[in-house]
Amino acid sequence: MAQKNPIRAVELRHLPSIDALLQTDTARSLRDALGAEQLTLLARKVTDELRQEILAEATTSNTVNGEISRAALLGEAERRLVTAHDAEAVFRLRPVINATGVILHTNLGRAPLSEAARRALVDTAAGYCTLEYDTVSGTRGRRGGRAEDLLAYLTGGEAALIVDNCAAAALLVLTVFARDGETIVSRGELVEIGGDFRVPDVMAQSGTRMVEVGTTNRTRLSDYRKAISEQTRLIMRVHTSNYRIIGFTKTPSLPELAGLAHDAGLILYEDAGSGALVDFSEYAITGEPIVRTSIEAGADVVSFSGDKLLGGPQAGLLAGRTEQIERMRRHPLYRALRADKLRIAALEATLDAYVRGVSATEVPVHRSIASSFSEIEERAHAMLERLRGSKVNGDFVIEIIHGESAIGGGSAPTSPLRTALISLTHSQLTPNQIESQLRRSNPPVIARIMEDRVVLDLRTVPRAEELVLEQAVLSLSA
Repeated sequence: MAQKNPIRAVELRHLPSIDALLQTDTARSLRDALGAEQLTLLARKVTDELRQEILAEATTSNTVNGEISRAALLGEAERRLVTAHDAEAVFRLRPVINATGVILHTNLGRAPLSEAARRALVDTAAGYCTLEYDTVSGTRGRRGGRAEDLLAYLTGGEAALIVDNCAAAALLVLTVFARDGETIVSRGELVEIGGDFRVPDVMAQSGTRMVEVGTTNRTRLSDYRKAISEQTRLIMRVHTSNYRIIGFTKTPSLPELAGLAHDAGLILYEDAGSGALVDFSEYAITGEPIVRTSIEAGADVVSFSGDKLLGGPQAGLLAGRTEQIERMRRHPLYRALRADKLRIAALEATLDAYVRGVSATEVPVHRSIASSFSEIEERAHAMLERLRGSKVNGDFVIEIIHGESAIGGGSAPTSPLRTALISLTHSQLTPNQIESQLRRSNPPVIARIMEDRVVLDLRTVPRAEELVLEQAVLSLSA
C-alpha cells in the first residue's frame, strides 16, 4: 500500500480555511465590491486551486523544514483572491477611450450617446416615467409616442414604430406582410452583415419564401416583373451596407420599384441599414440612403438603425405609411420586439437634436463626422506640445502624420475621412507592446497599428477625454 506523503499532509493541514481567508483584511476590502456570496465563491475557488497544487506537488516555495508555512499559504491565498477579483473586473462592461478613428466601432458599442440622451436615461427613464401614460387624460398612452412622432416628422413618413434593433425590424416587416407568401429580392442584395446577420436567414425565420431575381451585379426591373405571382406579398430592397459591387452593375431605382409594386397591389419595403436622417454628402460621405428620400420615392415601409449614422441607442426604426405601421403595431410579434423605456428615452433626446438643427454639434457621431481635417490636426499638434512639455519617456518618438478615419458599423465603407494621427514609436518596444500597454491602462485606450506605428486619432476622442489620453501616453514604460 502506497504511503501518504507526510510533507504534503502537513501542507494540507496548513491550508487556510475559507472562513479564515474571508476574515483577512484583504477579503474585507473586497466585500463591498463583490458582495458576501461572490466573495465566498472566489475564496472557495482560490483554496481549491491551492489544494490541487499541493496534491500535485506543484507548490515548492516558502517552505519551513520541508513544508509550506501556514502564514505563507494564507498570504498566497490573499494574493490570489485579489488576482481573481481583478480578472473578473476585466470582463465587466466598462468605458474605454476610442482612439481608433472608427466612429461607429461595433466592438466598442457603436454610437456614443449625446449628453442630452445620457441625461434622459438618468433623469427620465431610470425611475417611473410616462412610458405608456397620458398625464392629460389620465389614461394609457402610446409607448414612445413622442419619439415616434419625431421620427415621422424627420423622415416624412405618416407614422413610425420602434423595436429592439434593425434585424428585429426586418423580421417584423417580413412576418406581418409576407408570411406564407413570397418576397422578391435581388440576388445582389442577399448580403451577410456584421454579427452573422444574413438577409436570407431572417427571411426564412419570418416564414416568407424568398424569390431571388437578377444576377449578383445586374438586376433589371423586368426581372422583378417576371417574378410576381399570386403568392407575391412584398418587394424588398436591401441596402448592402459595407458590401459594394462596382463596375458593370445595374439596379432599378426606388421610384421604378415603387411603381411596379403599387401597380401590382404589393408593398415595397426598403431595409436602409444605417439610416441617415440628413445628407452627409457635404462631408464627402456618399452611398447611404436618406430615409426621407426613400419614403418620397414611394417606399411603403423603411427600416433603419438607431445606433449608426443617426447616432442614438441601438434600435430598429420603422417609418412609412400609417396602414402598414399600424398593422405591425397590432401584431403579437411587436410586443416581443418593442423597445424599452431606456432605449426610447435616449432615442427621443437624440431625435430632438435633429429637430432643433443642432445634431452636428450635439450628437457625437454627427460631430465626429463634421470635424474637419484642420480642426483635428490643430488638436493633435496641441496634444503633441503638451506631451513634450510633460517630458514623455525619451525613448518614444511622437509625431503627427496624415491618415484616414472610418465611419465603421458597415456605414459608408467607400467614404474615408481625412485625419491627422498622433504616431507613437519606441526604440525598444514593438507597436504591439505599446498598443497592449495602452489597452491595459485605466480606462483602456484602444488605438490601432498602422505601418509599424501605434496611431491615435482624435476624431473619436472627445475633448473632455484628452487629458486622460495624455496621462495614458505619459504612463507608457519601456
